[in-house]
Amino acid sequence: MELMRQYVRENSDAAFAALVSRHVNMVYSAALRKTGNPAAAEEITQAVFVILAKKANRLLRHTALSGWLYQAARLTAANFLRTEIRRARLEQEACMQSLSAQTEPEIWPQIGPLLEDAMGQLGEKDRNTLALRFFEGKSFQEIGAAFGVSENAARKRTNYALEKLRNYFSKRGVASTAETIAGAISAHSIQAAPASLAKAATVLALAKGAAASTSTLTLIKGALKIMAWTKAKTAIAAGVVVLLAAGTTPILIKEIQRHTDARPSPVPRTTAVTASIKGQFFGRGQLVDAGNVTPEAAWESRYWARAMGDYDAVIAAAVPQAVATAKDWMGDKATFGARSRKEFATSFEGFQILARKDLAGDKVELKYQFTFANWQQSSPPQQTKIVTMIKVNGAWICSQTRAHDASWDVGSQPEPES
Repeated sequence: MELMRQYVRENSDAAFAALVSRHVNMVYSAALRKTGNPAAAEEITQAVFVILAKKANRLLRHTALSGWLYQAARLTAANFLRTEIRRARLEQEACMQSLSAQTEPEIWPQIGPLLEDAMGQLGEKDRNTLALRFFEGKSFQEIGAAFGVSENAARKRTNYALEKLRNYFSKRGVASTAETIAGAISAHSIQAAPASLAKAATVLALAKGAAASTSTLTLIKGALKIMAWTKAKTAIAAGVVVLLAAGTTPILIKEIQRHTDARPSPVPRTTAVTASIKGQFFGRGQLVDAGNVTPEAAWESRYWARAMGDYDAVIAAAVPQAVATAKDWMGDKATFGARSRKEFATSFEGFQILARKDLAGDKVELKYQFTFANWQQSSPPQQTKIVTMIKVNGAWICSQTRAHDASWDVGSQPEPES
C-alpha cells in the first residue's frame, strides 16, 4: 500500500513497476488457470495492471491489494472467455468424472481448472484471506494484522474459507480434505510469468493503455463493466435488506417480488455442517462456523459470527423482520466488530444448546444457555433463552428469541451431551 501511495501521490513509475513485479506471477497464474492459454494470460495480465493504474486512487484504502488484483484477474479472464464459458464448464465436468478415481497426490489436475470459479463463489473477505495465505504465502499473524484480527481468528477464517472450497469441489465430484486442497494450492497455484511480461505490463499500464492493441482495449472495457456490475449487485442486495428491515416503500418491495416471482426459484444457499455441535459446550475461543443446514448449527454459527465481529453475517442469519431488533442491540456497525471481538475474548464464558422442540418441518425451537461475566448491569451473567429457527430455501435462520419458561420443557427433546 505504501507503493500505491507513492504511485498516486508522486506519480512514481518505479513504485508502480515494483507493484507489478511483486504481483505479476499471481495475476498471470490466475489468468493461465482460467484460460489455459499462455498468450491470453499475458494479455489479461497487462489488462489487469492497466485497470490498476486507472483505479489506483480509489484503492488506497483497500485492505488487501493482492485480493483485489486476484479478483480483477479472475473477472478479466471470465470476460475473455465469456463466449466459451458454457463449453468450458461442460469440458471441466467431463474431466472431473474421468479423474474422480485418482489418488490424493494428484488432486491438482482436478481442482486446478475449477479454482477460479470456486474462488468466485466466496465472499470478498474469504477470497482476500485465501489470496494472502496461498498466493502471497502470508503467515496467519500477517493475515490477522491485515484484517485487524488476532492470529487465531485469521487461522479460523482461513480454515472456514478452505471448507467452502472443499464443499464446492465435492459437489463437482472431487472428494478430498481441506488440508490436501490447501497443500495442492500452495504447491501449484503460482507459476512464473514470462520474464518480459512485468516490463511490458508496466509500460502499458503507466500509459493508461494508450498503446494497447484493440483486443486489449476491448478486454479492459469489458472487465471494467463486469467489475462495476459486480459492485452494483452487492449494493442492490444491501439496499433490499435495508428496505425489508425498515418496512418501508411497499410499492418497491411488491415490484421486486413481482420480478422475483417471474424468475425460476434460486438454488438454496446452504453451508454444510463443519462439526457436530449437538449438546456441545463452547467456551471462550471454541466457537466455530458450523454452517446452516441444521437449526443447531445455524444458531451456533450466529454466535460464532458475533465472536468474529462479523456484523453482516449476524444480520444475514436472521429473517428480515428480526433485523431491526438485532441492530438495536448490536449498535453502530462501524464499532461493532471491535466491541464484539473484545466482549467474546474477555467476558464470554460459555454457550450450549440444551434442548429442541420440532414445531413443523421448517420450524424448530431451541433452548440454549450462554454466560457472559459482567455482561450487563441489568441482566444476570447466565441466561437461558428460546430461539425460533425457520428453514428458508434449505437454510436455517433465526426468527425470534424470547426468555425461557419452564412450561416450554414439556414435549422438548434434550440435546445429547458432547
